[in-house]
Parts: sequence; structure tokens; C-alpha cells
Amino acid sequence: MCRFVYYQGLPIRLGELITEPENSLINQSFKARERREPLNGDGFGVAWYPEDGDSPALFKSISPAWSNHNLREISRVVMSSRILGHVRAASPGSPVSEINSHPFRFGNLTFMHNGNLGGFRKFRRRLLDSLSEESFEIIVGGTDSEHMFAVMRDEFIRLAEEKDDARRIGLTVERGIERLLYWRHTVVPDHEFNINCLLTDGRVAAACRFTTSATQPAASLHFHLDKKYCCSECKTELQKCSREEASVLISSERLTDDDTWGDIPPGHILIVDEKQEIEMRPLELDPDGVASE
Repeated sequence: MCRFVYYQGLPIRLGELITEPENSLINQSFKARERREPLNGDGFGVAWYPEDGDSPALFKSISPAWSNHNLREISRVVMSSRILGHVRAASPGSPVSEINSHPFRFGNLTFMHNGNLGGFRKFRRRLLDSLSEESFEIIVGGTDSEHMFAVMRDEFIRLAEEKDDARRIGLTVERGIERLLYWRHTVVPDHEFNINCLLTDGRVAAACRFTTSATQPAASLHFHLDKKYCCSECKTELQKCSREEASVLISSERLTDDDTWGDIPPGHILIVDEKQEIEMRPLELDPDGVASE
């Protein structure tokens, strides 16, 4: 499975997440600590939001993150207050290509996923038929993750009347997963879904940790808040600070040895608002999913 990291707070350089920490995302691409297979070398992607609120920039490659010189160069100088990074371990049979690398973007929405939808090929046609025309058109690759993003984009539009932005993004993730569970229940009930994912519009974000397996644990997913995240000369620290300086980190693996990292429990969603305040609660899902056809 893949590894990802999300940062929300004061502007920092990409390198403070991607290249410099002892357990940076680059290091997780060849020496992941919290998965059985340590390699995540099937490409990578980084997204960052500009301070003017425009849609995020993306940099993706099929090369392993550890050997990409351009990634190190841009990480050294580019700064942002909203950063997503992802290193990919492709599912069996899924081509390694730039369009299949995460994060995925449409407008201001950005999405990344760690996991798989078992039996995806058997219900892919039904999923595509259920999409709005615009969400159908955003799919350019073949991954289950990008199709999941299209489903969630549809739910995000359906929730346009929701005035609370953080609540809207959380409901988007929940309802998207429910639609996916419907196809599992009706088409591939013997297959497992593993969905650690994060969705953001550049202001608020929602991340979940979820599996349908009764025997295998959900993939790791951690968070940190209420401290200022700093990285200097490859030394990473979480410093006490004022509320205005505090940041939120959501990461497949802890970036520091600080014992104040928390775990997102399996079956839970963590929602981050514009003020870096969080809500964590159980996912409210119908195990059979919601009818979508």
C-alpha cells in the first residue's frame, strides 16, 4: 500500500515534509516503517495550494521519489500552507504511469488514497454509469483511486447547499464510501475494501481510516495538532506555540519520534476546519452502502 502526508498551517517549504525529516516521504518510498513491504517506488506526487486560493499545483512522476532530482529541487524552495504528498505502491495489474499517480485534482479539490477496492474491475462499469457527466470526464487513468475521487466529487456537488465547509467535506467522504460499499455489497461481497484517504478543497480537509476486513487491520494513519511543525538541518521538531502558529499533520507514518502523535482509529474520520481545529468521529456508514443505480 501507498504512503501519504498532509500539512495544514503556516507556510513551510515542501522539503520540510517531503525530503528532509528522518522519516520523510522520500524515505518512506524505500524504507516505510509501518507496512510489511517497505518499497513504494511506483511513482509519486506532490500538490500544494497557493496563498491566493487558486487551484493547487501538481508535480507527479513515474520515477521513484528517492531518485527524482527535480523533486528535491522544488522541495527546497516552494512554500505553501496546504501540502499533500504521496508515494505509490501500485496495485497488481495497475500500470505505473504519471496519470495514475496521486494526488488527483479537479478544480480546488485534491484527493489521495492508500489502499484498494477489491474486485474493482467487476463493478467499474456500474460506477462509471452512475457518475455525472462532469465527474465522468475527470477520469483520465485507470486506478480505483481516481474513480473513487470522481464518486466523491459527485457527492461534493450534491452537498452544495451545506453551509458548513468542514461538515460538507466530511459528508462528501462518508457518502462517497457508502456508494462504493453498495457496489461491494451487490457485486463483489467476497472482496475487501481498504480506504485510507484524504480530500481537501485547500481550506478544509477530511481524512478517514477504513477497512471491511475482519481479519486484517486497517493501514496506519496518524495525526498531530496544536504544535508548530518545524524542520531545520534535517532535524524535525513539534514546538509549543500559540493557536495562530499551530499546524495539523495527517500522515501514514509519524514524521517525528514525538510521543504526542495520535492514531486515527479504524472506522473513523478526522475533519480539519480553516482554523486548524479538528473533529474526529466514527464513520456513519450503512455496511450495505446506498443505492446509486
